[in-house]
Amino acid sequence: MDFPGDRRLAAAVVMDGEGRVLLVRRSESEKFLPRVWGVPCGKLEGDESAPDGALRELKEETGLLGEIVRKVGESSFLSEYRGHEIKNWQENFLVRPLSGRITLPRPDQAHAWLRRSELTTVDIDEYNLDIVEQAFTSF
Repeated sequence: MDFPGDRRLAAAVVMDGEGRVLLVRRSESEKFLPRVWGVPCGKLEGDESAPDGALRELKEETGLLGEIVRKVGESSFLSEYRGHEIKNWQENFLVRPLSGRITLPRPDQAHAWLRRSELTTVDIDEYNLDIVEQAFTSF
């Protein structure tokens, strides 16, 4: 499958049985969007499929195991790497959590389970808000 970007990514929108979404606050030491709230996501490795990448990123960023429910949408954005513009193409997945204990990689990170009406109570950027809305719309 061809992707219209230079970099492939995947996101895991984790929704619990009560209709709440898991958001994670990025570390202050992050170069990209420090202390901003969003969903677990990241770059795919090699020939990794997007669903596998979303579940791997979920495990790496939260310690949670999950199960893909379905693909909810796609997103794209431009970024810069070493003076070059990079086109990022991301597939977004609704994920059901299979474990419950959240372990964040850095001590200055935080997590929250939020209902749709509570999303604006945290510093979530428009890009991540759109990803979460994709999941709520398909739910």
